[in-house]
Amino acid sequence: MQVIDHNTYEALRAGAQVLEADGSGDKVLRLTDGCMLKLFRRKRLLSSALFYPYAQRFANNTRALQQRDIPCPRIIAVYRIPSIARDAVYYSPLAGETIRQLQLAKTEADALRVRLGSFIAQLHEKGVYFRSLHFGNVVLTPENTLGLIDIADLSCQTAPLSQSKRLRNFSHLRRYPEDRQWLLGDDAGQAFFDGYRQGLPAGSQQAPLIKRLRQLLD
Repeated sequence: MQVIDHNTYEALRAGAQVLEADGSGDKVLRLTDGCMLKLFRRKRLLSSALFYPYAQRFANNTRALQQRDIPCPRIIAVYRIPSIARDAVYYSPLAGETIRQLQLAKTEADALRVRLGSFIAQLHEKGVYFRSLHFGNVVLTPENTLGLIDIADLSCQTAPLSQSKRLRNFSHLRRYPEDRQWLLGDDAGQAFFDGYRQGLPAGSQQAPLIKRLRQLLD
């Protein structure tokens, strides 16, 4: 993590477009070079972010995903900016559209549900637990692959996720009615679960897991 002074920060953000902000200030900036600057503040004086800043987590998570061949943003630098009490990650965004942004005909949407199910199964098999799993954070790239963005709230392990972790991960989707409707509405859910099944290793205990996932999301 590189410490930069206020003049350096102001030069970096000159002409930037503010994409997200709240009452405490800017959160996400699109810089004039097309790259992004995501700013993090520590909400409590004593927190885990003091010892392991979210900006550094974001950067470390990109490396973990890249090692697993999962498309994600490319890190340029990680900064500490004492003058505004923020840490920041400077990165090249993952090109493409999020699942929520796509407007697809039914046949195309069903095909994407199959791919999405397989993609999430592969994440789980590769030990990726993405707490912020929702369709605003899953991107279809110009290369027609699926990838992840906004990955500070993510952890990776060497072994596949346990069934209980998979169920907890799927429970996040229940919090977003638009995601749940797109995934399961109008009998669409079969395509997604078929895809998840396809993403699991041959011979694994698929049927009980798929049944529990269905029960969780229904």
